[in-house]
Amino acid sequence: MIRATTPTTLSAPHAATGTGDSGGALEAAQAALAAEHAAVYGYGVVGGRIAEDRRAEARQAHDAHRARRDALRRAVRRLGGEPRAAAAAYTLPFAVPDGAAAVRLAAELEERVAAVYADLVRASEGDLRREAAGALREAAVRAVRWRGTGVPFPGLAERAASASPETF
Repeated sequence: MIRATTPTTLSAPHAATGTGDSGGALEAAQAALAAEHAAVYGYGVVGGRIAEDRRAEARQAHDAHRARRDALRRAVRRLGGEPRAAAAAYTLPFAVPDGAAAVRLAAELEERVAAVYADLVRASEGDLRREAAGALREAAVRAVRWRGTGVPFPGLAERAASASPETF
């Protein structure tokens, strides 16, 4: 998992509790914001290592995560919270020395982002829930494109629990 190198860590993608209450929605939105911060950072690494033929795809994903991050900042404020800032740097889940590892990192980023958006879907309602569902769908599609395969229900805790230690 990508961890902030500061005391703040991104250790539990499924941190939200509650269904539709503003506290649970705020907590889930903050978790999604943290995941987007990490994804923006991670795609900076991906972009530096990815092969030329996939560089445009990485750039589009980076831009999409920046846009989602900015939207989540606004959502956190609407929910009455103060958006948490990104860490200065993050620890990657594995070394990324080449293009193949960059592709694996991109897929991992998308799967982790999908997981926190699944929590936000569960914890929110209305427009925020629709936006979270859209973000979950987009992350799942990007994960499939990067990895070449998908999962039946992206973002669910059961998927994370069955993942092998090598993927983290």
